Amino acid sequence: MNRTAVVTGGARGIGAAIALRLAKDGHNVAVIDLREEDTQDVVQEIEAAGGKALGIGADVTDEESANKAVERIAQELGAPTILVNNAGIIRDDMLFKMPLEGFTKVLDVHLTGNFIMTKAVQKYMVEEKFGRIISMSSTSALGNRGQTNYSAAKAGIQGMTKTYAIELGKYGVTANAIAPGFIQTDMTKATAERIGMDWEEFVKLNITQIPVGRAGVPDDIAHTTSFLASEGAGFVSGQVIYVAGGPRN
Repeated sequence: MNRTAVVTGGARGIGAAIALRLAKDGHNVAVIDLREEDTQDVVQEIEAAGGKALGIGADVTDEESANKAVERIAQELGAPTILVNNAGIIRDDMLFKMPLEGFTKVLDVHLTGNFIMTKAVQKYMVEEKFGRIISMSSTSALGNRGQTNYSAAKAGIQGMTKTYAIELGKYGVTANAIAPGFIQTDMTKATAERIGMDWEEFVKLNITQIPVGRAGVPDDIAHTTSFLASEGAGFVSGQVIYVAGGPRN
């Protein structure tokens, strides 16, 4: 069934792969990022393949900005009943060096942004008696050196997801989280740069820790998102799925 999906942080990397996959599944897709112009490549690729897409510049941590974006989506694409909370940032540093601003900013984007977007979209889901809330967590929720802020945020997303599932389940709304492991993106390249390691060597090092013997790619996350957004996933809710090439890598 054709529905309207919203993907935050959808201009690149995992978000872009998810937006393209959901469009391929037949959904209208709203691509949200900080700057509308950054969304255009993804929007144009969707439209070139015959899909319907809308690019919107919005700050998910700003309630007014997010609410306006959701209202526009409802008017131009239809009631948003699939939400992918993917927007995120990193400000990696060791605990003793991490500034307070670097801690709070990461929590604000990942947690406050998730809350604001989910609150704005859930009313449409309740009205339609169908909803899919899919949020990006991470294996870093289990703890990761230099990521006190990011680990806290990703663990928080898991708790929020389970609460959404409890509160909204009776309205036909499911909520799940995906916890990617090592995925080759600009964000992981930034981590390699932070620790002063060559990118190719960084990838090889991480692969040694992954049971399936390869690094992940954005499409790995997009495939899982596609399932969780589907009609067939209606009895899967409140779950955290580790897409990491192993139990917790």
